Formats: sequence, C-alpha cells, structure tokens
Amino acid sequence: MKHRYLEVTFRDGVPLAAYFYLPRNADDRSVRTEPCGEGLLIDYTSDGRAIGIEITSPASISLEALNRALAVADQQPARPEELGPLAAA
Repeated sequence: MKHRYLEVTFRDGVPLAAYFYLPRNADDRSVRTEPCGEGLLIDYTSDGRAIGIEITSPASISLEALNRALAVADQQPARPEELGPLAAA
C-alpha cells in the first residue's frame, strides 16, 4: 500500500476505534507498539518503520494530536480531509 488512509469502526453509529494506515509493503507486520499521547498508539515493523497509528478514542481525537504522532513516526502532517470519516460521525 502506497497511500495512507483512515479506517473507522462504528458501533450503533458511534466511532468505536480508528486506524490511520501509513504507507507499507504488503508483507509488513507490526512487531512493536508504542503509546504516543493520549489515545494514540504507533505500530512499527521489525526494522523500525511506522506502519500505522491506532486511535483508541476516535470521538475525541484532534488533527493536532494526530499530527504530533505523525511527526514522531517521521510522516508528513495529516490534512483535515484525511479525518473526514470521523467528522462525518
């Protein structure tokens, strides 16, 4: 996967969890997860590349908090439209 995207899981119309997928190879697997601020966990491969950010409190995540985690993961900041699925909830 070459593009990043947000996947949101809903229960009864309320966002329950979300995952911000980062560019990765088809065979990449998470071997380490590190907290990065309240409600954010970064998944890393065995060679240290960030491959995704778990959002454990999607109803309360801000663009600024996600962008801080993306900076830690050595990624470009997110644009507001990338959080569109959460805004629709």
